[in-house]
Amino acid sequence: WHMGSCVDNSRIEDVLNAVAGYLKVKISDLPVAASAPEFITEKAVSIGTWAVNLGAMTHIGGQPYVSGSKNMVKLLTDGVEGLVGGKFYVETDPNKAAQTILAHVNAKRKKLGLAV
Repeated sequence: WHMGSCVDNSRIEDVLNAVAGYLKVKISDLPVAASAPEFITEKAVSIGTWAVNLGAMTHIGGQPYVSGSKNMVKLLTDGVEGLVGGKFYVETDPNKAAQTILAHVNAKRKKLGLAV
């Protein structure tokens, strides 16, 4: 678990790259997820896009400013996963979000043969 400021992103990426390299897998195969449960500015979505591009499922607790385009919503929540391994997950209910994130992490752990 990590909670921190935006400047920690590069350190998180370093750790994910090291773990993925050690396990000889892609970052998108790791049991990780990102979350912005209450984003305050558009910055959270841009940082989330960085996490998605790393290959992480990325939860956003509010509706991002792309819902006016069905094509963009589909790309960010489904289509991008086939390109980079990560995707956005939008959920305002914190309990549902936590359950989905844990299920995602556990599925990735199981796929890697790690204890769940």
